[in-house]
Amino acid sequence: MDFCGNLTPISEDCLCTFKMTTHSNSCTAWNVFIFNYPKFINRPSGKDIITSIIQDSTNYEVVFSPFFKIIYDSIESKGWVDIENEYYRLLRDLITNPDDHNYTVSNLNFQLQYIQGLLTEYLTSLSLNEINHDTDILKQIYSSIQYRDICVSQLHTYYDYVNNILHQGEMEYKRLLSKYNFPKDSIHFSWEDLKGLKQQYIEFSEEKGCKDIPEAYLKDLIYPESILLLNFNYTGTADKYGFPKVATVNHIHGTLTKPDSMIFGYGDELDESYTQILKQEDNECLRNIKSIKYLESSNYRKMLQFIESAPYQIYIMGHSCGNSDRTLLNTLFEHRNCVSIKPYYHQKEDDSDNYMEIVQNICRNFTNMKLMRDRVVNKTFCEPLPQNFINRK
Repeated sequence: MDFCGNLTPISEDCLCTFKMTTHSNSCTAWNVFIFNYPKFINRPSGKDIITSIIQDSTNYEVVFSPFFKIIYDSIESKGWVDIENEYYRLLRDLITNPDDHNYTVSNLNFQLQYIQGLLTEYLTSLSLNEINHDTDILKQIYSSIQYRDICVSQLHTYYDYVNNILHQGEMEYKRLLSKYNFPKDSIHFSWEDLKGLKQQYIEFSEEKGCKDIPEAYLKDLIYPESILLLNFNYTGTADKYGFPKVATVNHIHGTLTKPDSMIFGYGDELDESYTQILKQEDNECLRNIKSIKYLESSNYRKMLQFIESAPYQIYIMGHSCGNSDRTLLNTLFEHRNCVSIKPYYHQKEDDSDNYMEIVQNICRNFTNMKLMRDRVVNKTFCEPLPQNFINRK
C-alpha cells in the first residue's frame, strides 16, 4: 500500500482500506499525512505508523478483509501466523457455509496471490547471497548414521547396510568417505576401525552362540551414499549446504528466481473436508491445493524417486511440520523406507524449547500412531539448532 504517492483520502488494496474521516485534522490526502511525519530524526517504522492509524478511530476508518483480519490478529497475539493454514480454514468454511460470507473463493484466491507477491518482494530484498553456510549446521547435515536414531522395526536395514559396506571391502569404504572430503589422516573413519568392529561381532556371536549384534559393532562409522536437501522456503540458502558428490537440493516449493514456480497454498488430503472440496465443480476451489500444483514441475517426482531408491533418515531443521504440508510429510514419514525422523529443536533463552511442539505437529502427519512412536527420535538423542540458524529464519 503506497501512502506517499496517494493524493486522495482513501488508500486501499484487496486486503484492507484506510480512509481519512472528516475529522482528520488538516490532512486531506495520504501524501500530506506522510509528509508531516519526521523524515530523519526519530522516524517511526511502518508498523508504528499503521498501528497509530488503527488506534485512532476518530480520524481514520480501517477495514480489513476477513483473511487479512485473521493474519493481523494472529501477529498481534502470537507474533506469527501460518498464512497457508488460515487460507485453508477460510476456504473450507466458504465451501461449507457459502451464504454466511460476502466474498467468494475467487476473492480469497486473489488475496492469497497478492500476499504471495508481497512475500516474494520481501524475500528478494534480503541479502541472502551474502550469507555463508554455518559450519555447525554443515556438520549436522553430513554427520554419520547413528544407530540409536534408527527405529526398532528398521534396525535390520541398518545392519544390512553395514554388512554390505564390509562385504564390498576397503576400497569401496574409502570411496564413500572420499565423497565427504574427510582428511586422509582421520583415524576415526579408518577401515581398520570398521573391520575391527566386525571381528568383535564375530567373536561375540561365537562366544554367545547367538546372532545378536553388540553395541560396539554399531558405532557411528557409516555414512549415507546420498543426501537430499528438501527445501521449503523459496530462498537459495539450502544451496549453500550442498556437496556435489553427496547431496542434491530439491526446491520442492519453487524458488524466488522463478516466481511462477513458487507453490503457496495448502496441502492436506487427510483432512475430512478435502473430499468435499474435490466435489466442488468450481476449479477455483482447487487453485492453491499443493498436491495438484506439484504436477507443474518435476520436483515432487524427483523426491519420490529418492525415497523409493533406498532407506532414508529425515532431519527436520526449521520446519514446523504444520498441516499446510501434511500430504507431502505423510508421504515421507510413513513410507516403508523411512527409518528415522529426527527433529532439531529451538532452544530458547529461558532454557525452554519447542521439541514437544514439533513432535505434536509431526504426530498430526501420521495415520499410524504406533509407527510414529517408533520412527520419531526421542529428545534424549536430539539436538538444538545452532543459534545462527535461528537468527536467519
